[in-house]
Amino acid sequence: MNGADRLCDTLLVNDVDVCFANPGTSEMHFVAALDRKPQMRCVLGLFEGVVTGAADGYARMADKPAATLLHCGPGMANALANMHNARRAWTPMINVVGDHATYHLQHDAPLTSDIESMAKPMSHFVRRIASAEDVGPAIEEAYVASLTLPGVTTVILPADCAWNGVEPAELKPVKLPALKSVEAATIRDIAAGLRKHGARAAIMLTGLALREAPMEMAARACAATGAKIFSQMSNGRVQRGAGRVAMPKIHYPVDKALDQLKDVDYLVLVGAQIPVGFFAYPGKPGRLVHEGCEIVTLARPGDDLPGTIAALTDELGATKTAPAFIAPPRREQPALPTGTLDADKVCSIVSTLLPENCIVCDESVSSGRMFYFDCYSAPQHDYIQLTGGAIGEGIPLAVGAAVACPDRKVIGMQADGSGMYTVQGLWTQARENLDVVTVIFANRTYAILHGEMRAVGVNDFGRNAKLMLNLDEPALDWVSMARGMGVEAARATTAEEFTKLFKGALGRKGPFLIEAVI
Repeated sequence: MNGADRLCDTLLVNDVDVCFANPGTSEMHFVAALDRKPQMRCVLGLFEGVVTGAADGYARMADKPAATLLHCGPGMANALANMHNARRAWTPMINVVGDHATYHLQHDAPLTSDIESMAKPMSHFVRRIASAEDVGPAIEEAYVASLTLPGVTTVILPADCAWNGVEPAELKPVKLPALKSVEAATIRDIAAGLRKHGARAAIMLTGLALREAPMEMAARACAATGAKIFSQMSNGRVQRGAGRVAMPKIHYPVDKALDQLKDVDYLVLVGAQIPVGFFAYPGKPGRLVHEGCEIVTLARPGDDLPGTIAALTDELGATKTAPAFIAPPRREQPALPTGTLDADKVCSIVSTLLPENCIVCDESVSSGRMFYFDCYSAPQHDYIQLTGGAIGEGIPLAVGAAVACPDRKVIGMQADGSGMYTVQGLWTQARENLDVVTVIFANRTYAILHGEMRAVGVNDFGRNAKLMLNLDEPALDWVSMARGMGVEAARATTAEEFTKLFKGALGRKGPFLIEAVI
């Protein structure tokens, strides 16, 4: 037995049984160990951003971390953007980054880099393994940190620590510490604040607070006090649909968000951050609440968010109060749009035909901005989205979600420009035969950046601006790209064509891509 075997065994005994990987030379002993462990599902990504994005989607749906395997500092550098998105979603993840043997680092070989310094900004926990015997303790520590911080952890594995021998040992699962409880005095004070401010109070949720039961409990507290309810602008996972809380999230456009929050004088944060604009704009505030708003923190990430909400509702005497904001079921299916296709029609068709218990992975960016609000009364589903603003996560998120939930249909709502960052994920969907329908909003432009230019006062675009913001010279051919990676695909230019293709994709298993030309 060597260090690589111990690494695999430590992961497996703690129920980490999926590894998204893009290995290189220094990780061959880890690959060999994985080959000896058929219990570990190994999923290859052709780019490291696919690997970490898939691990993010997997953990959001599985409620446990996956491992990733990355090759030295440059391989991790390719993975950093989706590590950033996972960090913003508080997603548990265990990155294993191979490195040169400890005694080889002195030679400054071509792939030598400062992995720790690169990993720290995108990780909640970083640890370099010191020896083969240190592998087990390091992985145990990373596993605990991933679930209790919670978030992205990165462990650096020197090659000799993987190939050197270790003494056989009986491994046992690590005991996770209990989630932190919030002090009773804090709960009493915030309950009093909600009673005092009533309809000018709001509760803002994220993380595990956006599951069905805690959302419903928070809605009971709102019903008892008159308070409003919101989620953050970007969240790791929300359970949505008819019969669940119709959870509004903060709008991306600053003016819309300011209007949402203009009447809030008392804001209670449950795992959430103070709402701020995604960017600064001339003449507009950074914070989205007015200056006189009192902001209080009920619970932070890593606290027992569902338990804290339950305690607050109990303090308010509202545990049996009928919850506010419950989305009613649709009485009848809305009429499907017809005619020339546009983004709103795509969103309307998908929302109308959304299947029960599906998973929506949303990186539609500007094209699908209203899709979330269209789906309150759709059949019940899980919604996961881009969280950190680093585009190129949608296709990998769908990969990870489909690996975690093979019995559920996954629908990827994907902008074309950001999809090009990690288009290689389609190959993984084909190789693993994942049940994913990818909808490409093919506007052949970075539409979000057109909006950002206008937001800073630029309305007339010259040649240089158009060259940097448009994708039409040449136009991207998503059908050819998908087929080249083994995914069946078709193009729609009318609402009727899109409806037919989408219905067909829902009725079959396996990956399918629809290029919606808008």
